Amino acid sequence: MRVRKKKHLDERLLSVGDIMINAENPERNYLIANENKDYIDLKKIFRVDNPLYLEIGCGKGRFCIEYAKRNRDINILAVEVEPNVIVSACENAKSENLDNLFFLRTSAEFLPRFLRDNSVSRIFLNFSCPYPKKRYASHRLTSEKFLKIYKNLLKSGGEIHQKTDNKAFFEYSIESFSQNGFLLKDISLDLHNSDFEGNIVTEYEKRFTDEGLPIMRLVAVNKK
Repeated sequence: MRVRKKKHLDERLLSVGDIMINAENPERNYLIANENKDYIDLKKIFRVDNPLYLEIGCGKGRFCIEYAKRNRDINILAVEVEPNVIVSACENAKSENLDNLFFLRTSAEFLPRFLRDNSVSRIFLNFSCPYPKKRYASHRLTSEKFLKIYKNLLKSGGEIHQKTDNKAFFEYSIESFSQNGFLLKDISLDLHNSDFEGNIVTEYEKRFTDEGLPIMRLVAVNKK
């Protein structure tokens, strides 16, 4: 179903242009597009050479904004493709005046076009769409297609932190990470009843926990 465009969306997107990179892709095929590099000048936008973390699928920005506030020594690039959503995240972030948080409007498939290999220290996948139907498995952000992209972007020893409420998707992700050369650690089947400290509750996470659903979490380490 087509999402209805928010009122004054174009004007709102322009108003957050100082913290959002609107990444245009000349090709619909990500493999072809990624051959035409258009690297983001990270030093120019962040001004300091701190470790780079990505949140892929940042939603309205609750997680990345809070993480940036708690970790001023980390540069965070929050990725979201849906304009109706990222505009709200950017507006929320602007009110916090954070110089270590920027937004990138693009799909995860196109990240190699804009980011150099071995440039990312950590990736957050918070409540990604599980695409439960088998024929859509390649769209899952932990499918082999995406893990190959992450592996190249991540530094050696870089980590992927995943949270989800979907048990089937979590089991799929564990298998996919293992088959694609990632080392798994800190696996939790019930995050909120574990000893993990410092958790930042996302919009979806609050909804799911209010419904009594357990939250699952893992860390996948890039072994290259």
